Amino acid sequence: MVDSVSDRLGIVLPREACRSVVDAGLSALWLGPDEWLLLSANAPDSWVATLRTQLGDVLCSLVDVSHRQVALEIVDGAVTAETLLASGCALDLSLAAFPIGMCTRTMYDKAEIVLWRRAPDRFHIEVWRSFARYVEGLLRVAETEA
Repeated sequence: MVDSVSDRLGIVLPREACRSVVDAGLSALWLGPDEWLLLSANAPDSWVATLRTQLGDVLCSLVDVSHRQVALEIVDGAVTAETLLASGCALDLSLAAFPIGMCTRTMYDKAEIVLWRRAPDRFHIEVWRSFARYVEGLLRVAETEA
């Protein structure tokens, strides 16, 4: 099934836990057994319909969560991205423990997030829209206190 979905979408879905693949503007994040989060920076509103068409008769489930989530990018500035995120996340975010391409569901303070390391100095967060201002506010406080 995974091979069929990969072939139809044109991206090899990661099979290693907590890893991501980026290819031709499409990103696939492994979140759990048989669960991937697909992201596209420039996806039109018809993107999910296009994916459904591409998948055709492949036995899988495609759920559109685009209106549920907000994306935040955390990059090094006066304070490192690792330091900012460590203010509310218990994971070891050092480059050795959380390398480029690693992703996971975790908590930032009291909000569930998907955390993805895009570069040594850059993280991507997916957070439910209802928690986005809360997470952003905590990050801003952490930035001023660091």
